Amino acid sequence: MPTATATATTAYDIAASVTDPEMPMLTLEDLGVLRGVRESGGRVVVTITPTYSGCPAMATMRDDLVHKLTDAGYDARVEVALSPAWSSDWISERGRAALRAHGLSAPGRAPSADGPIALNLSPTRRRLTCPRCGSAQVELTSEFGATACKALYRCTACLEPFEHVKEI
Repeated sequence: MPTATATATTAYDIAASVTDPEMPMLTLEDLGVLRGVRESGGRVVVTITPTYSGCPAMATMRDDLVHKLTDAGYDARVEVALSPAWSSDWISERGRAALRAHGLSAPGRAPSADGPIALNLSPTRRRLTCPRCGSAQVELTSEFGATACKALYRCTACLEPFEHVKEI
């Protein structure tokens, strides 16, 4: 029987390969949602953090993790950790490159959480470039995209629409 450390390491590698149901070009590890895997009493326990409270993809992520680990012979359970809250800063460089390669604008740095963040009801000003042509001449079309974690933009240089993964 493998040691607890070997079991957790192998199970982590399997969990790290599970893709995000809304952005399948990203693994849960690349997205920064996969927080850890440990062995506890013969069971593998995976910890994930939602990208935001109420994320509808969490149930699918959990099911995908359990199915993939069960198929590999593990008795698996998924826990959700809400603290610390997920940050778009947790997206890996490989994940950011995958977003750009699939025509999505990767998020910039998240606002600092070192103190209170002022409520601002004005449109969010982001400094971003078109993932297709690289132009900084972009305009916000809608703060709400296909999922709550994305906004819609249009490049005024190449005229292509694109989605931007929001900074959280």
